[in-house]
Amino acid sequence: MSFSRCLIASMLACVVFAGSACTDQAVDDTKKATGSAFDATKKGADKAIDATREAGDKTKEIAGKTADKTREIVSEVAEKSKQAASATGEVVTDGWITTKVKAKFADEKLLEGSTIHVDTSNQVTMLTGTVPSRAAKERAVDIAGGTEHVKRVVDHLVVE
Repeated sequence: MSFSRCLIASMLACVVFAGSACTDQAVDDTKKATGSAFDATKKGADKAIDATREAGDKTKEIAGKTADKTREIVSEVAEKSKQAASATGEVVTDGWITTKVKAKFADEKLLEGSTIHVDTSNQVTMLTGTVPSRAAKERAVDIAGGTEHVKRVVDHLVVE
């Protein structure tokens, strides 16, 4: 039996060495496969990073162009608004001045019995009509001249 034990021990040793060799080969194959997979993954990731950078650069370029165009449009709108305001501002301001002067005249006791017409053009207010006294005439001119935005008063009032 000693021979059979020796044979069994030899066979067992061969199986262990063969298994070890297979295991070493499997480890080497796994390392190679893992390395290849890692390299492929790294190359893919590098490509994805490059594509993302390019997309980011394009996005920045588009955003810059959009911002420039927006500034241009805002500037044009502001300019047109100023033009519209200046075109309508004189009419609105002149009407406002006339209304304001008339309202102040209505509250003035000294001007009772007066017939005063107020006309405003280019912030110049013209007073025409009649007043009962020289003091009423001076007061009407003072009120008109003291009204906001009036540049000048043209006095054509007549004392009755």
